[in-house]
Amino acid sequence: MHAHLHSFALIILLLSTFSVNSNAKKGFSIDLVHRDSPLSPFYNSSMTHSERVQNAALRSISRANRFGQSSSMAETSELVETDIIPNDANYLMKISVGTPPVERWAVADTGSDLIWFQCSPCPQCYPQNEQLFDPKSSSTYASLSCGSEQCKSLPQVTVQGQSYPNCGTSNECMYFYSYGDGSYTIGELGTESLSFGQAASFSKRVFGCGHNNNLAFYQNTAGLVGLGQGPLSLVSQMGNVGRKFSYCLPPISHQQTTSTKLRFGEEATISGNEVVSTPLIPRSDSPTYYYLNLEGITVGQQTVPLTSQGNGNIFIDSGTTLTMLPTSFYEQVEALVRQAIGADQLIVQNSDSKLCYTNANSIQNVPTFVVHFTGANLSLNRQNIFRFISDDVMCLAMLPTDGKSIYGNVAHIDFEVEYDLDQKKVSFAPVDCTKQ
Repeated sequence: MHAHLHSFALIILLLSTFSVNSNAKKGFSIDLVHRDSPLSPFYNSSMTHSERVQNAALRSISRANRFGQSSSMAETSELVETDIIPNDANYLMKISVGTPPVERWAVADTGSDLIWFQCSPCPQCYPQNEQLFDPKSSSTYASLSCGSEQCKSLPQVTVQGQSYPNCGTSNECMYFYSYGDGSYTIGELGTESLSFGQAASFSKRVFGCGHNNNLAFYQNTAGLVGLGQGPLSLVSQMGNVGRKFSYCLPPISHQQTTSTKLRFGEEATISGNEVVSTPLIPRSDSPTYYYLNLEGITVGQQTVPLTSQGNGNIFIDSGTTLTMLPTSFYEQVEALVRQAIGADQLIVQNSDSKLCYTNANSIQNVPTFVVHFTGANLSLNRQNIFRFISDDVMCLAMLPTDGKSIYGNVAHIDFEVEYDLDQKKVSFAPVDCTKQ
């Protein structure tokens, strides 16, 4: 899939702590920081808006490719809140690992499970700004054996004739975890202390210590933190906090200066008269992803039904920017939007965008647009349906696909979105996310 999906994988600032907070609250939150924000360590003041959009597109295409290949890949009480800082695609947040503290940036990803970091010694590592994490320098690090249940829950794969997971020279669990964009990590599975400042801390959480790694598009970061549904993900290892998290993404125009929160546990609960919920649909072929059932989309007065229903036909992903819809369904939706707007569309060269307009004023009269999930009807506005790809060109924030359908993060803007793995549902509430 070649799509401007501008992946918005979350990037986590890992900062170690040691204690286990047995009296921790029932939830917490973390700041999320946009990768291209001046608050981000990746901020490059010399880049133009177009360059940032192009780079985000490349990251999104890479992410879409990974999702496209994932079905053939083997993949497998307390309060907590963290600030999230906005980049068109990637967000940054704080977390802690090890004893004594080691502070690092890492990618956090709703589309994968394993938590892993680059560790020394590292015969083959990509470059990162800070020193590698050294498990020998942490008093709370421990290896897991190749016979452990955690090791058995890893993907079973064969790479160049070598089967993973397997036993190392000291009976430790050796893993291989790969992504469709060519990224991978090979290393040792262990346990370590994780924490979020003074808000909450967790002991003996499973993570991978990578000694041979390639993380495309995210070099200079220390590793990756999975927020998927699998047993080894961060959200699945939160113990008494519970398997629940939420976020509220501000409009793109505010993402360069506004931070938002990634919330966990009870603090992640959203409430109010406008909250609607839709069931999470289990998929044995893709247990990591958050699948929902999309019944159709209404544009103006006409509803386009989606015929493939009932088994989870689309997954919601905060790390993919655009919404990817089945080709024939997309074409019907696009035709209704084009007809309703009525302005002359622009053909954009070297772009995957299908429906674009040169003047934002020409699409002021956006039609009523309602996304129908089972049990939840979401009314989207212009900022959810269109996005600027340059200063004066706006394009539909949706694309056709013959692969996996994805409900991307542009559609999440100015909605509180809550993922509740225990209640098996995703909830939405329209709000002004700049005030959250």
